[in-house]
Amino acid sequence: MKRSIVHLSWSLPGFAVLITIWWLVTNASDGMATLFSPEQAFISLWVMFHQGLLIQNIIVSLSRVAIGLGFALLIGVPIGLMIGCSAVLERITMPAMQFLRMVSPISWMPIAVMMLGIGDHSIWFLLAFAAVWPIILNTASGVKQLPPGWTMLAKSLSATPVEWLWYIVVPAVRIHVLTGIRLSIGVLWIVLVPCEMLGVNSGLGYAILDARDRLDYPALMAVIITIGFIGFVMDWLSRILISHTRH
Repeated sequence: MKRSIVHLSWSLPGFAVLITIWWLVTNASDGMATLFSPEQAFISLWVMFHQGLLIQNIIVSLSRVAIGLGFALLIGVPIGLMIGCSAVLERITMPAMQFLRMVSPISWMPIAVMMLGIGDHSIWFLLAFAAVWPIILNTASGVKQLPPGWTMLAKSLSATPVEWLWYIVVPAVRIHVLTGIRLSIGVLWIVLVPCEMLGVNSGLGYAILDARDRLDYPALMAVIITIGFIGFVMDWLSRILISHTRH
């Protein structure tokens, strides 16, 4: 944990430079650009935080991400294990999955709304669709990288298929699954914002639209800062988890 905090401290100068550039750009010109300045955004962030609405939207967004990721894990890990264990199944299914993976999850929005309606169900579907592919591919890659000697050892000990899967395969692919989760979280967090502009009345994506409609541009920037900060923290925690699991 100490090493992770030290590594995190190295990012502070980069953030300082970023904020400085932001301040220079927004204050170098007159007019509406000053509404997007850092000082206005952080004041608005402080006010929104104490009002409580921002926290409520954060909780809603994180819960949607958790549910979407949960569905992606329930679907992606078993499929990844099967593909990794069967070269024939990989040849049959991989082209179709690569085709689907290249379709932007956002393009499924009209179909999701028509079939599941406006609300959380369509958002969960879109998030799960976005997150499932890194999990499938990384899980399958982990199974294929399994040392042959481990499988031979399991056979020599007369291990059943279930025992081989549970005691040999699952521990071997944990890092790969966690890597898939980290990649999925990055995709989920990007897809979440446009999904929450899909006729719902809560979440960070909705908060951006609400601030825009009220012409409250400092609040809009405050929400953008919040989205970036939470995404950064989730990725940082994912890297810590992967590092601790590896050691």
